[in-house]
Amino acid sequence: MVEVTKAGAAAELDDMSNAQSIPSRYDRECAAARKSKSEEVQRATEHAPSHENQTFREQNRRKSNPEVRNVGYLEAPDLYFQENTHTVSIDEMPGLQALERIAKTIPMQPGQPERIEYEYKRHGTLCLIGNWDVVLGQMIAPTIRETRTEEDFAWHIHNLIQTDPEAGWVIVADNLNVHCSEMLVRYVARLEGIDESTLGRKGKSGILKSMATRQLFLSDRRHRVRFVFLPKHTSWLNQIEVVFGIVGRRVMRRGNFSSLTALKDRLLDFIDYFNRTFAQPFRWTYTGRPITADTVKRPATWKEKWASRRESGETLAMVG
Repeated sequence: MVEVTKAGAAAELDDMSNAQSIPSRYDRECAAARKSKSEEVQRATEHAPSHENQTFREQNRRKSNPEVRNVGYLEAPDLYFQENTHTVSIDEMPGLQALERIAKTIPMQPGQPERIEYEYKRHGTLCLIGNWDVVLGQMIAPTIRETRTEEDFAWHIHNLIQTDPEAGWVIVADNLNVHCSEMLVRYVARLEGIDESTLGRKGKSGILKSMATRQLFLSDRRHRVRFVFLPKHTSWLNQIEVVFGIVGRRVMRRGNFSSLTALKDRLLDFIDYFNRTFAQPFRWTYTGRPITADTVKRPATWKEKWASRRESGETLAMVG
């Protein structure tokens, strides 16, 4: 029995490389790819020019955010079944274009894909304001209009509350200015029996002075109707965004609408179908802790394993 050591294996590899001294086209392509990858890694380790950069959020690299933990999704079932309080995720989906193709779509045939005319007529845009009931897993009382002013949003909140006037409401929303407008503050004050003369003046004093003071009033946990405003840069916490993604893929992506009315009817029909078929509550498990992805290393090839063993001086094989 003969033991093949590091030196013997190196000599054996040198003989193999000399026997294949004429590189093939495949070898040349592989060498070019390795060189390109090496140069790319080298550039990444040096100072990157202005057109090669990535953005990040320093706050996302720190500890868990208590504001994120207090969004309210985890306590929503207890609020609903024990205190008759709905938790609703709300947001707008603006800029929904009613586009009409100038020619009919040619359906697919054997060996021929579906062909869609790329020229179209514009018939205007709509804005969908959606409400996602976190516990029931339903999209309730949507509003579809051409605008999204503070009047539109205040009317939308009124229409939502009228679906269950005696219940409590926790409304999760982002920091858009119409979500904490003067009109909305006055509406909530009337619901709570608060004298509107005590609210102050917008931009001057009191509760109406600024967005911060209005948000603080709307977030009061003593109110039957209160808002939970998401922290900045955390719009992904809004569950309604997932539903908007479904609407975009199923309704808007390849839609053909002859008018704004046709687009509105199509949206309402799909929402009704969505609620009756596959809509269900999201299983929310995020508690505010930073999410870190485990780095999975690529399995080493046999050449890489061989090279690492050569460097470590291990016994490579036993030949007898």
